[in-house]
Amino acid sequence: MSSFYIHACAGPGMGSFVLIALAAYFLGCFNGAVIVSKYILKDDIRAHGSGNAGLTNFYRTFGGPLTFVVILTDVLKAVLAVLIGSYLTNGVFYNSFAGTHTGEMWGILGKYFAGLFCLIGHMFPCMFHFKGGKGILSGGTVAIMIDWRLALIAWGTFLLMTVLTRYVSLGSVCAAAAFPTVTAFLYQDLVLTILSATIGGLILYMHRDNIRRLLRGEENKFSFHHKK
Repeated sequence: MSSFYIHACAGPGMGSFVLIALAAYFLGCFNGAVIVSKYILKDDIRAHGSGNAGLTNFYRTFGGPLTFVVILTDVLKAVLAVLIGSYLTNGVFYNSFAGTHTGEMWGILGKYFAGLFCLIGHMFPCMFHFKGGKGILSGGTVAIMIDWRLALIAWGTFLLMTVLTRYVSLGSVCAAAAFPTVTAFLYQDLVLTILSATIGGLILYMHRDNIRRLLRGEENKFSFHHKK
C-alpha cells in the first residue's frame, strides 16, 4: 500500500487530507468541559482541581447532569470527525480500488487521520488558548469508530486497570499504550501504526503529570463523590 500513499500525497488527493485535518481539528476544539463550565456554569473548569479541561476533572468539580452534556459533546465531535475522514478518503480514492483491500484501507486511513487531528483540537483548542483536555473520551470514541476489535481491547484495558486500581489516569495510560500495539497487529501497516503511535503518544504526553504522581504514589483515586 505504500505506493498508493505516495501517489495520494503527490496528487490532487492531498487536498482531501488538508480538509480532513482542518475539519477534524476545529471539531476537536469544541471542548465539552470548557463550554459547559465557562458558558453555562460561568465557572471555568480550568481554574479548579487539576486544571485539566477533561471529563474526570469536570465530574470531580461539578458533578450533576451536565456531566452527560460534556460526554455527549466530546463523543459527537469525535464521531463527526471520523465520519468526515472516512467519507472524504473513500470519495477520492475508494472508487479507483472498489472491492479491493486497498480501497477499504483508504477509509481506515481517513479515520485514523481524522482521529489524530480531532484529538489535537481537543488537547490544544485555538479558541480556548490551546488549553484543553487529555483526550481519553474522544480517543475512545475514535477507537470505536475505527474498529470494534481495537475498541474492545483499548476500552477493556482502560476499564480493567481503572476498576482494579481506581486510578483513571493509569487506565488511560495503559489504553494509550495498547492503541498502537493493537493497530500494528490488526493492520500490519506502517502508516497506520505511525498515526496510532502519534495518537497514543499525545495521550501519554497529556498525562505526564499524572504519570509522575503515580510514580510518587500521590495520584488521586477516582470516586463517585464530587467536591461541593
